[in-house]
Amino acid sequence: YSLQDQFDNLEKHTQWGIDVLEKYIKFVKERTEIELSYAKQLRNLSKKYQPKKNSKEEEEYRYTSTRAFLATLNEMNDYAGQHEVISENMTSLITAELTRFVQELKQERKSHFHDGRKAQQHIETCWKQLEASKRRFERDCKEADRAQQYFEKMDADINVTKADVEKARQQAQLRHQMAEDSKAEYSSTLQKFNSEQHEHYYTHIPNIFQKIQEMEERRIVRIGESMKTFAEVDRQVIPIIGKCLDEITKAAESVDHKNDSQMVIEAFKSGFEPPGDVDFEDFTQPMKRTVSESSLSNSRGDGKSEPKFGSKSKGKLWPFIKKNKLMSLLTSPHQPPPPPPASASPSAVPNGPQSPKQQKEPLSHRFNEFMTSKPKIHCFRSLKRGGAGPEDFSNLPPEQRRKKLQQKVDELNRDIQKEMDSRDALTKMKDVYIKNPQMGDAASVDHRLAELGQNIEKLRLEVQKFEGWLAEVEGRLPARSEQPRRQSGVYEAQNPSGVNSCAQDRESPDGSYTEEQSQETEMKVPATDFDDEFDDEEPLPTIGTCKALYTFEGQNEGTISVAEGEMLYVIEEDKGDGWTRIRRNEDEEGYVPTSYVEVYLDKNAK
Repeated sequence: YSLQDQFDNLEKHTQWGIDVLEKYIKFVKERTEIELSYAKQLRNLSKKYQPKKNSKEEEEYRYTSTRAFLATLNEMNDYAGQHEVISENMTSLITAELTRFVQELKQERKSHFHDGRKAQQHIETCWKQLEASKRRFERDCKEADRAQQYFEKMDADINVTKADVEKARQQAQLRHQMAEDSKAEYSSTLQKFNSEQHEHYYTHIPNIFQKIQEMEERRIVRIGESMKTFAEVDRQVIPIIGKCLDEITKAAESVDHKNDSQMVIEAFKSGFEPPGDVDFEDFTQPMKRTVSESSLSNSRGDGKSEPKFGSKSKGKLWPFIKKNKLMSLLTSPHQPPPPPPASASPSAVPNGPQSPKQQKEPLSHRFNEFMTSKPKIHCFRSLKRGGAGPEDFSNLPPEQRRKKLQQKVDELNRDIQKEMDSRDALTKMKDVYIKNPQMGDAASVDHRLAELGQNIEKLRLEVQKFEGWLAEVEGRLPARSEQPRRQSGVYEAQNPSGVNSCAQDRESPDGSYTEEQSQETEMKVPATDFDDEFDDEEPLPTIGTCKALYTFEGQNEGTISVAEGEMLYVIEEDKGDGWTRIRRNEDEEGYVPTSYVEVYLDKNAK
């Protein structure tokens, strides 16, 4: 009966093997889900950074660096596709195959153990029959002995009749015969059981165990092959992934900084000549101030009112910077900062020597003029925000205007070619209809041909108009050797026509362009509108944080006051002069002594 225990152990072990196989199937299935999720995230990432069609982003992808980035995005899309291939192959070659194999394994295992239980039950039945035959033989032997003893007793008793003795003798013979029959049956049953037992332990059970062993070995071999396939699926896509990475490297190597720089120059050069020298203005003479033609503060005409002084020229002295950034630039301290206070209560100690004011008289004077002047806002608005400008692009600098006009002429010529191709196709169709009236009515295309002819004529008139403007711009672009012209009166004398004078209303003496039509409009523009135009500019990025160790009053220009223990943002490190530039919020920033704060720089900041 020890085999029964082994049989149960084998049943448990084979069930454990199937559980391991199902666990591996679940592992591979989760791996395929991860690959699919990773591929989806890569595709979404690539799509997120793809340039939007018909947008400004698409124009930016003419540079080699941005084209390389676009190639990287496309390769990442292909890279994601390889991870999808991994998921598909693992699903078809491992998950689906093993799932089917597990179902077959379960059925085979069930069949083998059913046969084993059936053989076990048969041998147990044979054993029970043997035991019953043995007990019956034992009982009949005992009954025969008792009947023999009873007969002998009756035969020895002289008081018992002869008939009773004969009856006892017959009963003893009967019991003896029954014992002999039981003995023969028991012997036959024992021989049958021994034969069945030998067949069970040496034939049936070994065969069943052999089948179970083969089944288990197939399971082990199959899981090993699946693990090998698991690695091969990954290895198959490595060459393609390597090609993707090679293409990214190739795109990176195609980046040409010289070419990109030249494209920027071509895209933004205005065609203006640099301004001439500014004449010296002598204020010591008791006479009316005279301003030369080349002065930066010159206005368009002598009859302009005083509030226009410096409205165009002074605005050109400064780049497009926020007012608070410009103020910080003008007033940032450049002298050694005060040392930190030495007492235990820093807030009670003065800030030490103040950083002396720099000699910024001319710069401050120009800044004040810049902030109080009323520049022509619509010029900046049209250039910065891409607002709808005039049809002839006269709001643009000469070189940019020439490019826009050339693009418009090319676009109109392409439209004309399309219309002409359509007209030719319809003409051929009309000829076919004339030769074969059954195919269609030739008169049905006449209306469309007339429309195409009108469209072509309109487009040609548009081309002539823009070519005229283009010729005008190309004729007006100054040569490098010409003396720069800074007075609007010179342009007005050279261009008396209506179109040219309209364009000159948008051209300032120093070459800037506006959309103003009258002096009254210019005078009505508030100075605050100018500031709002540049409030959209991004502030300097923060590179860390800092904690104020001492209180600093910040009474000088360019500095900012801080309180002890206050946390602020760092936007510029100490450049070696002892000052650190910080920001409290979007409108408050300035310099504090580096020794007054404890700086925590962000490791990822550039």
